[in-house]
This record gives sequence, structure tokens and C-alpha cells, in this order.
Amino acid sequence: MSETLAARASQLLEVKHSRFLAQAAPVDSADAALAFLREIGDPAATHNCWAYRIGDEYRSNDDGEPSGTAGRPILAAIDGQGVDRVMVVVTRWYGGIKLGAGGLVRAYGGAAAECLRLAPREPLVAQATLELACPFDDLGHVHAALAAHQATKQDEGFDETGARLLVQLRADRVDALKSQLRDATRNRVRVIDPA
Repeated sequence: MSETLAARASQLLEVKHSRFLAQAAPVDSADAALAFLREIGDPAATHNCWAYRIGDEYRSNDDGEPSGTAGRPILAAIDGQGVDRVMVVVTRWYGGIKLGAGGLVRAYGGAAAECLRLAPREPLVAQATLELACPFDDLGHVHAALAAHQATKQDEGFDETGARLLVQLRADRVDALKSQLRDATRNRVRVIDPA
């Protein structure tokens, strides 16, 4: 099972008078990753290089450093630490000594890897969203089943035929919830998997 960060993390590294501040955050979309960059990027710094991975989606940016010396090593650090749904920004303040391509790769990748290594983590649990339709008489059974399977109600509506609920729960509990609803209501609850 893959992991993500439980909270934001940061790590400061100094290499030949240049300071590299790695900051990481859990993100669930590309928009959230870029919002994190806008929030913490320092316009007064020499470079704000970054990378994110969200499942199969990833991007990296060297922000003016020589091609492949910053963004790709940060992304390699994310993959090397085995985390997903994460954005890492490494901000550099130039210290007057050139590091060369190899030095930049080691500094950016090292700062990102150390930041992620020390960051608090949590398991990444797949979630599922279901829509339930049921007669009014079965609402008590439905609410009991939702509680038993730790499902959270996202929305609820009513019409002349009964109630419609939008619920979210761990993907590995969906089959058990469906079975309980079928047994408790004599199959009167319809489960619609939203696409």
C-alpha cells in the first residue's frame, strides 16, 4: 500500500553557501500542487524548483536551473521515498559558488529526499462514492449500515418514492456494505455507482 504525507514538512540543506529549502505537502490534484507552489515559493529566491506525483500524473520544473538538474531529481526523490499525492518545492538561495550539474542534482534531490524521509506519513486508502436509493421505511437500516462501515454521508435528498443518499467510504468496504443493505432491507435499497 502506498503512502502520502500526513502533514506538511520542510528541510533546510546548505551546500557551498547556497541554501536549499525543501518543502513538501500532501496534494490531491495538480491544481492543489500548483497552489502550494504559489503559496510557499519565494520570489526573492534564486530558484523555486518543484515536482509532484499524483498516481500516474506527474510534473517537474527546473525554474531556470540547467535542464534536468532540479525538477527531475526532486521527482526521483518522491519516487525513491515511495510516496504518492505529494508536491515538493525546493527553493534555492545562491551562495556565490557554482555547484555544476552533478552538484545541483545531488543538492536538489538530496534536500527533497531528506525532507520526505523525515516527514510524517499515512497510508493512502482508496475511497469509493456510491449513490443509494431507498424507501422511507428502510432509512433506519441504511443509516445503521453506513455507521457500521464508517461511510460518510455527502448528500441526502427526498422525493415521493423515498430517499437518495450520496456516501463515501473505503473502497475495500463497498461489498460488505452492499451485502448488509441487501440483507437488512430485503434488497429494497438500490446502489448506483456514479461514474
